[in-house]
Amino acid sequence: MSERISLSGGLVLDSICRVEREVAPLLVAPALCLDLSEVAEVDSTAISLLLQWRRQAQAAGRQLTLHNPPASLLSLAALYGVEDFLQFSADAAASAA
Repeated sequence: MSERISLSGGLVLDSICRVEREVAPLLVAPALCLDLSEVAEVDSTAISLLLQWRRQAQAAGRQLTLHNPPASLLSLAALYGVEDFLQFSADAAASAA
């Protein structure tokens, strides 16, 4: 069974360190689902953090699923060409179409 974490507010330069500190202890779960539906604001630091978490999960053999990303996050991921690596859930891909 996957542990579910809901992120909210901004994933921007001013808040990214706090978010990273809060979530880091939870990243040891074998399967983790990050619900991004309440994320209101993103910038490139959000992409950087999600890429870091994805790499850490892969290196440790853990599963990380990203659900309900805001359209702004999907746009940034597409801009940087990392949407495939981030592997947003199928529901995210449908909402982006």
